[in-house]
Amino acid sequence: MSIQVYPYNDQEEKALLDFLNSRHYNYKTAYESEIPDADFLNQYNKELDEAEAQIDAGDYLTHDEVKKFLADKRNRVSGS
Repeated sequence: MSIQVYPYNDQEEKALLDFLNSRHYNYKTAYESEIPDADFLNQYNKELDEAEAQIDAGDYLTHDEVKKFLADKRNRVSGS
């Protein structure tokens, strides 16, 4: 999975990096350029193609199903 994050300020960036480091996540930073690298774009496009194929095959959740899933999860976490 690939994620791009654009913090609003240096303090948010530092907090994010501290969190990633504390959890021992493997990540890359791209200070030298605002343009994503080719590996990132290839992976991103591959994930989009896979997602589109799943949708075309009817393998997806409706909005109502997602809302129910999240409500059920919230109830389990809160102990209700």
